[in-house]
Amino acid sequence: MKRTASVIFFHGSGDTGAGIKDWVRSVLGRDFRGAHIRYVYPTAPWQRYTPFGGDKSNVWFDRQKVHIAADEESESMSEAYSIAKGLIREQLDDGIPLHRIIVGGFSMGGALALHTGYHLNTSVGGVFAHSAFLNRESIVYDSLANETDPPELCMLHGTNDQMVEFDWGRETYDALSELGVNGSFTVLPDVEHELTESSMRDVEQWILEKLP
Repeated sequence: MKRTASVIFFHGSGDTGAGIKDWVRSVLGRDFRGAHIRYVYPTAPWQRYTPFGGDKSNVWFDRQKVHIAADEESESMSEAYSIAKGLIREQLDDGIPLHRIIVGGFSMGGALALHTGYHLNTSVGGVFAHSAFLNRESIVYDSLANETDPPELCMLHGTNDQMVEFDWGRETYDALSELGVNGSFTVLPDVEHELTESSMRDVEQWILEKLP
């Protein structure tokens, strides 16, 4: 079947595209549904990551610490932006219209998806972010102040997340909502920093509704 839509799924820090694809498959017991959809699982560059003690890892960008009050590293983010733009360009070059491209991710990958859909390219078909947050002073909020029709958002977050606090995800969603973003915030009771079968089923259902 000809692919008429694309989903770009950014992994979390220290993972790979193959790793997150396998994780989705393990919790669902299968791949995401939608034979008409191309699911793209890119791998972040191997680079120095300060929260890992400066060791190198597969990360989309660097940051001084994982905390909502930390500053964004604009120089490092710009390199991640180049990757995200390139991935979208590949889909466009393959004939997929922009409104049929969804960007999403887990943890750090979810943050990059939020930057991609609400700062870099607000004409994508939708954004999902699992166990993710934006820094309080994020450039994303500045961009949205002038945006009239941002993409729909699907956010999900576990209440027992020890790495990315639940409240950070909720605060991010509320801030985006105040700036005109429509969407849903799914509370995952007793879930830690992880994908689950129910959360991936929710994401899959949302994708299939957005990309029929």
